[in-house]
Amino acid sequence: MLLYRTAEGLFVQHEDHAYPLEETSLDALIALRDLHAHLTAAVNTAPPADHLLHAPLLAPIGNQEVWASGVTYYNSRRARIAESKDAGGGDFYDRVYTAERPELFFKAVAHKVAGPDSPVKIRSDATWSVPEPELTLVINPRAEIIGYTVGNDMSSRDIEGANPLYLPQAKVYDRSCALGPGLLISTEPMPTATSIQLDILRAGHTEFSGTTTLAELKRDPATLVEYLFRDHSFPYGCFLLTGTGIVPPDSFTLQSGDEIQITIDDIGTLINAVE
Repeated sequence: MLLYRTAEGLFVQHEDHAYPLEETSLDALIALRDLHAHLTAAVNTAPPADHLLHAPLLAPIGNQEVWASGVTYYNSRRARIAESKDAGGGDFYDRVYTAERPELFFKAVAHKVAGPDSPVKIRSDATWSVPEPELTLVINPRAEIIGYTVGNDMSSRDIEGANPLYLPQAKVYDRSCALGPGLLISTEPMPTATSIQLDILRAGHTEFSGTTTLAELKRDPATLVEYLFRDHSFPYGCFLLTGTGIVPPDSFTLQSGDEIQITIDDIGTLINAVE
């Protein structure tokens, strides 16, 4: 089932129908003991309101923090080593890729997150910026993965490449994160065959296209969550981006007006224009 947030309220999409929810708080839903069962009951008892399928969507986030994982795909490891070689960061990223402890970093609070069909930004002081398409975990306050969504971890590769300690500046700024279009609420892990597709359109033409699958993800999502929750509490739950396996060539950088399309099987397509 897919859970969406709109200005009219929250609704569940099931078998091409929309079912409105009585709850107005996404925070309350994410905190439930069994959200999947709760939504199933709502679908079985509430009459459909299919006009909601055409309502503009908001970012599917309440008061959750957004965190991110780094260097979880081989392609990401390769790109990080290449971009930071002049700064002595090659060995640094190789060690992150092979270490038992994953790289985890804070990405955004809710008001900095872009939703579907709303703009993302590139840093004004960056010269080399890319989107990073990522499966994103929806985690309740008890450290349980209850769902998934599409995430875009916008990144300034020249800033991070100059010095790994600049990563917060390369990654964390207004509208540097996008989530959506909705939350796939599931009791099962995403299959390793799940496809992630990135398309970047410029003036109506495809400037870059790439794909990967979760089979290329080195880190187990449950392990990422376990490390994130060590000595760390999230009273509203949180979102965790799991890293990217799609890296545009070094010659590519985003421009204002580009359209970023990220599609993940069973979740949908997140579309954002670059402001």
